[in-house]
Amino acid sequence: MRRSLSPVVILRRLCACAAVLAVFAWSTPIATGADVGTERGIKAAFVAKFIGYVDFPATAEPVAGPLVIGVVGADDIAAELARIVATRGGAVRPVTVKRMDADDPLEDVDVLFVGLSEAERAERLLRAAATQGILTITEFDGALRQGSVINFRIVNERVRFEVSLGAAERANLKLSSRLLSVAYHVQRETP
Repeated sequence: MRRSLSPVVILRRLCACAAVLAVFAWSTPIATGADVGTERGIKAAFVAKFIGYVDFPATAEPVAGPLVIGVVGADDIAAELARIVATRGGAVRPVTVKRMDADDPLEDVDVLFVGLSEAERAERLLRAAATQGILTITEFDGALRQGSVINFRIVNERVRFEVSLGAAERANLKLSSRLLSVAYHVQRETP
């Protein structure tokens, strides 16, 4: 026999869901002209938000420089990200965006976004990034199997994301439970 939930329990669950969704509300000020209404703009805004929900590997020395988001194969995402982070105020650590080629070294990069145009060469990049504690974000089918931590997908005409806990663990990254709770899919096993 199935028990029905009381109105108080239902209300509490709705409030909890609303709070989680508010985490990803566009509270970050966006520069005039930022194209957040398009798929590319939404992805850029998500990338900017993700960094607040990831604990990066601890280093022996305090980190004084900016958090660097490297972008390979997606100049439009890089441009949107640059606009978004330029207007961020009150961040503990400044954020910069760096356009990169697939063959560029990953030193000084904290987050690596690999665009669809680099899908065929992504596996090498993702493996190298994992050994350096870099958060990897992609936008193509099969990216989690190749080692990406976060991958964008279009589901019912909306931008969603999936997460690989195994890839995060290999990169020594700790992902917030808030981030995981709003993911479309969380892959728990290690591929």
